[in-house]
Formats: sequence, structure tokens, C-alpha cells
Amino acid sequence: MKIKQNIFGAAIAIVCTASSMAQKKPNLIIIHTDEHNFRTLSCYQKLLPEEQAFIWGKGNNSITPNIDKIADEGAICTSYYASSPVCTPSRASLVSGLYPQATGAPKNGLHISEDIPTFATILRDKGYATSYVGKWHLAGHEKYSFNIKYKAGFDDNRYMMRGGHAPYFKITPKGVKGINEKVAAKLPADEVVHLTDYFTDKTLEILERDKNKPFALMLSIPDPHTPDYAKPPYNTMYKDLDVKAPKTMAAEYTAIKPSWAVSDENTNEASGKASFEKQKEALKQYFGMVSHIDDSVGRILKFLKDNNLEENTIIVFTSDHGDMFFEHNRRNKGVPYEASARIPFVIRYPEKIKAGKVINTAYTNVDFAPTILSLMDVSTDATFDGKDTSKDFLSRKKEITDADRLTYYAKSGGWWVTGVTDRYKLVLDKKEKPYLYDLEKDPDELINFYNDVAYKSIRDKMQKELLAQLIQYKEPGLKGTSGSAYILN
Repeated sequence: MKIKQNIFGAAIAIVCTASSMAQKKPNLIIIHTDEHNFRTLSCYQKLLPEEQAFIWGKGNNSITPNIDKIADEGAICTSYYASSPVCTPSRASLVSGLYPQATGAPKNGLHISEDIPTFATILRDKGYATSYVGKWHLAGHEKYSFNIKYKAGFDDNRYMMRGGHAPYFKITPKGVKGINEKVAAKLPADEVVHLTDYFTDKTLEILERDKNKPFALMLSIPDPHTPDYAKPPYNTMYKDLDVKAPKTMAAEYTAIKPSWAVSDENTNEASGKASFEKQKEALKQYFGMVSHIDDSVGRILKFLKDNNLEENTIIVFTSDHGDMFFEHNRRNKGVPYEASARIPFVIRYPEKIKAGKVINTAYTNVDFAPTILSLMDVSTDATFDGKDTSKDFLSRKKEITDADRLTYYAKSGGWWVTGVTDRYKLVLDKKEKPYLYDLEKDPDELINFYNDVAYKSIRDKMQKELLAQLIQYKEPGLKGTSGSAYILN
């Protein structure tokens, strides 16, 4: 009898140990926004010169204490870019670790290929509970619809929405329907919910369900995308700001802008100061949307703390692309400028990432999948275009800068390509002379240093490396393999 008891006790111990090991797997939460200017996060404002942090006038910007908390207790990346600064290709790269041309979704409205692995398929196969909540934009142009057949590895995709940016949902017996604020104002309060609140609520429900097992969840909030409406009380939070036009909106600068800065289907060129006067309110609403998002992040951080999940949960905050918001007299995205292509990226993982880390090395979101899987100690046979950059996050150094690393992002279809390092940016275009920017000396991106003799070695080195990467990743539009600046068809 005594021997049986010992055997039984040992069996219990083995089961408990196995359970503990399973729970040691790090959880993952990705909070992803849409059309989000990196300057509107106060953790970035703290790192920027004043004139860059407050391009709309001194002190004029949003405040994001909860997102700042992720950065302060983890790492912030200062040179993180979208693989292509429009929704679909950027999102496809984030989940797959591939450049857009390899995902099946290099342009808005296309469907991601079903035969490529994603970080979610890999984590699902490793035993994770995988969920997706919010805007997907990788299954066609349809708006406010759910029941997406291909889940891309996210087993619970009940709240995966194809697309749409209405501020409110009308709750109906058949589900939810996107409506604007005017329609919402006429309905009973219990029949209306803001999209940011709805998707955050669903996220918390799923986290409550899965909190006792390894989970990976992506929350994709459709804001702060146009139509630039913040729900009360966020709509009046920044009403007293005296908004100013960005420096680069001045006529002497916009008159000499490159041809790749001309409007296309993904961008919106402003029509001067008269238009900006009308858009001041839109900017204040944008700031309000950012604060609403920040409060939603706070709700998720509180859940992790209340459930003792902080230490073992990786939390990432990022976006698909930026918003020009009148820099260079533009709105929206789709161009090589920083406000369009550079995206926020902050990450917290107390067990492995040193608090207060600043990483200046240039990345694109093609690097995300291999990096996050490595941080989670998840092995895979999948191949990625992106690089595993986890060593930068795991380093005990407070600040990381690999000045030699060049990565690139591009306009879908090979219209233009942009090579970037932590300091320099080289833009090559089909119909325009090459542009080389020195983001340290010229953060406003107004001066072309391409033909400056002092920059010849930098230019030549960047051009050679950029061309090599374009060939390696089969970037559309290549003309040949010469060292010429005009390498696009």
C-alpha cells in the first residue's frame, strides 16, 4: 500500500511539473492600430527634438500613458517601418514575415495566400490558443462582415472583421452593423457600441477564457483611421489646442516635392492653408482617438496585472502605417515620407527584455514574425524574408544601434522603393531622380543629398545593398542588375 501511494504521488508530481512547464510558455498579445502617426505616442515624443515631437505647434499632441508604460517597461524601436505603407500589404507582411509580393496580398483588397505559414499557424501548432479580434483587411474589400473562412492560424476568428472604419456598431439580433456618429446619436445607448470598445471588450472576454493556458491574441483596432471622429469624451479632450500648420506645408517646400509625392489612390494631397484650417478639428479628433486607444490598452494591462500574467506575457503595440496629417501638404499614407511609412513599435516582456531599452536599428514589419517566435523560444521550419532580430531585444545594453543594417520598403508593384538605415533614406523611383535623405541633419526630409560629394560613399553603399535585397526578394519592377540609380522599369 505504501509503495502504491509513492507511485501515485510521483505521478501527481509529474503531471504538476508538466502543467507548470506548459504554463511557462510565454503568452503573446499584439495591439495593432490603423493609420497611426508615430509622433502621437508620447513615448516617441520624449525621444524626438521638440520641433519634431510637436510639428503641429508647441505642446500640441496626444498623451499616451498606457502605451508609454509598455515602452518604459520594455523596448521602443525608433526606426520601424511598414513593408509597404498601405493596409493590406503591411498586414500581410506582419503576420507572415514575407515581403508583400510573396504573400498574395501586395495591394489593398487582396486575400492573403492560404499556403504560407503565419506566426499564428506556427503558434497554434505548438499548442497555443490563437485568436484574432478586429480589422483584418486580408480577405477582400467588404466592410463590417465577419465569418471569414480562412483563419490564417487564428483558431478563434469570430470577431475578425474584413474591414471598415465606421466609428460605431449598431447591435442587432443578427450581429453588428457599422454606422456613423449621426445615426448612432439617434439610437438608444444600449443598441450602440464604439468599435474600439467593442473589440477591446471581446479581447478581454477571450483573455478571461484563455488565461490559464498559453495564448496568442491579436487585437486590431480600426482607429485612428479616417473619418477622424472620436467618441465623447475624447472628442473634446484636445479642443483647446491652438493647432499650427507643419513647417513642411509651406509653399516653398511643397513646390519642389518629388513626383512620388503626388497623390494616388492611397494618398490624399491637401489643397493649401484653406484646407488645413478645415482640418484642424480633424487633427484634434485624431488625438482623441489615440487617447481612446490608449485607455483601451490600459484596460488590457490592468487585466494582465490582476491575473498575474504580466511577467509571462509579451505585449506589443504597433500599427500598419502612418498618417501624414499635413506634413508636406498631404493626408493619409502611401508615400516614402517618415510620417507615412514609419510605424510605432513598442514591446514589453519583463522576463527577457530590459526595461527602458531604445533600439535605433532599422527594421520593417517583415522582421516581426521570425523575431517574435524567437523571443518565445518557438522553433519552426518556416522560411521568412524577415530577419530574426531578437538578439537586439534580448541584449542587456540600454541602447542598440546597428548603423550598417539596411532594410527596405516599397510601393506595391515596383513604383518606388526605399532603403533605410537608422539615419539615411534612399528613394528610387521609376520617373524621378534618386533622393537621399539624412534624417539626422534633415528630419523634415527636404534636402536631397544624393549628388552631394560628401555623401557619395554612403549613397553607393546603400544603393548596392538595396539592389541586392530587391533581387533577393524578387521585388516587382526591377529592370536589371546594374549599379545604375535607375533600376526600376
